This record gives sequence, C-alpha cells and structure tokens, in this order.
Amino acid sequence: MAIVIAGIAGGLIGWSFVDIQCTGDCGTPTGIGAVVGGTMAAAGVAVVAVLGLRAMGEWRRIQADAAAQAGDEPPSTSLRNPSA
Repeated sequence: MAIVIAGIAGGLIGWSFVDIQCTGDCGTPTGIGAVVGGTMAAAGVAVVAVLGLRAMGEWRRIQADAAAQAGDEPPSTSLRNPSA
C-alpha cells in the first residue's frame, strides 16, 4: 500500500513540477512528468520496503538461532523428514 501511495504522490509532484514550468498546450509533457515522477517515487519506496523486510527477516532468524542455542525452543522448526 505504501508503494501505491508513494506512486500517486510522485505522480502528482511530477505533474505539478512540469505544469509550473510549461506554457501553452502541456498535456503530453505533464503526463510524462506524472508517469516519470510516479515511477521514480514508487521504485524508491519499493527498494526501502524490500530492504526493511529483509532486515526484519534476518533479525527474526538471529533471534530464533539465539533462542535455540539457549535451549528455549527446538533448533529446527522444519517439518521435513530428515530420513527422506
């Protein structure tokens, strides 16, 4: 949802940025500005979201490994049969 909101905000910023600078018939340039702005903003937020989710996953894995070493929970939560 954050990526969509950032895309919309970036599109509005791109559209207004070109609209301020353009005089006369500006339909195509403002449309291009909206698409470029929306794409750049959505891509930026997507990168941050992926990095944040990867960091959270790594943090949880580290916590699970530490808990397994301390004996708080079993070392493996895999349902796979090791003899298979």
